[in-house]
Amino acid sequence: MNKFKNILIKAIIIVSLATIVLPIVVMFIWSFTNNYRWPDILPSNFGLRGWKYVFLNNSRILNSLKNSVFISTMTTIITVLISIPCAKALAFNEFKGKKIVGYIVYSPIIIPAVSIGMGLNIQFIKLGLARTYLGVILVSIVPCIPYAVNMIKDVFLITGRGYIDQAYILGAGRLNTIRFIVLPMIMPGIISAAIMCYIVSFSQYFLVYLIGGGRIITFTMDMFPFIQSADRMMGSVYGVIFLVTTIFLLFIMEAFLKRIYKKELDDYMFI
Repeated sequence: MNKFKNILIKAIIIVSLATIVLPIVVMFIWSFTNNYRWPDILPSNFGLRGWKYVFLNNSRILNSLKNSVFISTMTTIITVLISIPCAKALAFNEFKGKKIVGYIVYSPIIIPAVSIGMGLNIQFIKLGLARTYLGVILVSIVPCIPYAVNMIKDVFLITGRGYIDQAYILGAGRLNTIRFIVLPMIMPGIISAAIMCYIVSFSQYFLVYLIGGGRIITFTMDMFPFIQSADRMMGSVYGVIFLVTTIFLLFIMEAFLKRIYKKELDDYMFI
């Protein structure tokens, strides 16, 4: 029985890895392929048209990447800062309308982006936030909130509030409790939430296009027309750049957060 279970687990792992790795390999091959016809296993006509386009138009692509990185970074920071107190309240506090608040927090997952975007677009035009970086950042926060709140809330529920209560009983102030107890305790959730928020924000197309009004160009807005036009080489080139850039920035973000986490733990142990 145990042998069968081990084989099953290994098979599931192999299949899972294959579903992740194979599309990336195919996309990478397509980025150098002019023509890839069925039933050929390997393409017969290679080329660098896509990569030449990227390097010849590098100023446009770098500008769109810069916009995407800036918007995603600001969205991630603001979303995490908003989500921590919200997650703590949903995890530990009992108040009237708690379920309704929970439904509102998770509603962006259920409500179509078209409905959210159109409603916010009208209000943003009235407030003068349409076609601005601030407006795009604010609208990018909306689909990120459910993921961040849920991840951080789960960490709060797992760790409990015992250490927080003990800190208050022993005379620690609110700021010291947050710095030396709460943040180190929930840092795994913050890292997970930050990574998820960054990916969701970096991948946004419709909401950014709607609120940005075509004035603020992000990397996904450059990439999607090639995908929609069935230009697989250009779509794959942009996909490879998208993947490499995202993974690279996520590694930097994770290393930065872990460094902060380690510093907080060192300060805690010193005290």
